[in-house]
Order: sequence, then C-alpha cells, then structure tokens
Amino acid sequence: MSPPSDIGAPDIWAIVPIKELDGAKQRLASLLTPAQRRALIEVMMGEVLEAVAGAKRLAGILVVTLDPQATALGRRLGARIVIDGAREGHTGSVTAGLRLLAGEGRGGMMTVPADIPAATADEFDAVLAAHRPGPSFTISPAHDDLGSNAVICSPPDSVPLRFGDNSYFPHLDAARRSGIEPTILRQPGIAMDIDHPVDLAAFLRLPQSAGTRTRAFLEEIGVPGMLMEKGL
Repeated sequence: MSPPSDIGAPDIWAIVPIKELDGAKQRLASLLTPAQRRALIEVMMGEVLEAVAGAKRLAGILVVTLDPQATALGRRLGARIVIDGAREGHTGSVTAGLRLLAGEGRGGMMTVPADIPAATADEFDAVLAAHRPGPSFTISPAHDDLGSNAVICSPPDSVPLRFGDNSYFPHLDAARRSGIEPTILRQPGIAMDIDHPVDLAAFLRLPQSAGTRTRAFLEEIGVPGMLMEKGL
C-alpha cells in the first residue's frame, strides 16, 4: 500500500469483507462448476485487494475473514486481519470492522466488496478525493443502482449500514436521516460487481475489464461461449 497522501480525507481505512471461499458465488451455479466459482472468486479477490492496496489516500486496510487464502493474501499486502464478524454476513463483517476503527478513533472507513475486479486504485482514490470532511458519507453505486459498491463514512460509524441486493437508495436515506447529505461518485470499475451470469456478460463488455486477470480467467474457461449459448 502506498503511503497516505497529504491531500484528501485523512486516516481512512479500507474494510474488505471476504467470506470463506468454498461455496462462494452460488448464483453463478447455472454457468460455472464449484471449482470454477472458487477459482473465480480467488482471482477477483486478488485484483480487488491489490487495487485497494495501491490507493494512495488510504491509511490502512482491514480484511474481515476466516478464509486461509484471503488471510494469507491480505497479510502479504500489509492488511490487518479481523475475524470478528466474519461469519455474520456482509453487513455484520463491515459493522465489526467499522466498530473496531471507531474504537481506535480513526477518521473514517471505506468499505468495498471482493467481487469488483475491474476497480482500480485510481478509482478508489477518486472516490476518496470526493469525500468531504466529517461527518460525511460518500457512495459509489453498482451499475444497476441497487448495490453499494464503495461506501465511505467519516467517522466510521456516522451512518448505519445495511448491505444487500437493494442497498443504494436505503443508504442515501440513512445518510440523510443522520443529517448528512451524501456525496455520489460513479466509477465504471467499482460499479461492475459480479453476482449473476448477466454480470459476467456485462463485465466482459466493459472496456476496463481488458487486461484484468479476471477477464483472462473467464476467457480461459470458455465463459464467453457459455454466455452466448444462453443468449447473454
């Protein structure tokens, strides 16, 4: 991870929740085998963590996980590993991380999922640069305006968070109920999360996916042809 920049919001830590990889991405089961799904999340996880570690405006990274491979990768990239909340779903994992950061008096937190492999360090830095002094809330939504793919809160516990298939607009409402007008910044790589076969098709059409290890893996196992057969 690059040293924190002297511009932008200070002392913001990333929280990346990663559930145990076995059995991951069940919603891709109609297209991919269990082994292929596990390999896919391994590749995506690696690209996301490397992009987060490359962001210049972050003070540090928390990886909330019990998975051995995610733990090993996080440690190689200099992340702190947190196990509290790791089996409490995405919201529980993020909540455990932000409570830890709030208890330490950190200035803020940015949380991102492990399945946005087209996201770049520059995109994360752009969202961090748009973040205002606290109390503040910044969000970069999913491509379908349903998910919340990057969320920044200053202080870390300034807005109650609840992730799921339809969290973007509820998060905007939660920020406003907390007396904070949200900052919204869309980024194409951050927006492209992968949960369903149609997301794989959209990812492969995304110019920013070119050159990613995730795209190379999908092409290697024949996903473009599989999607074509399904009319995607």
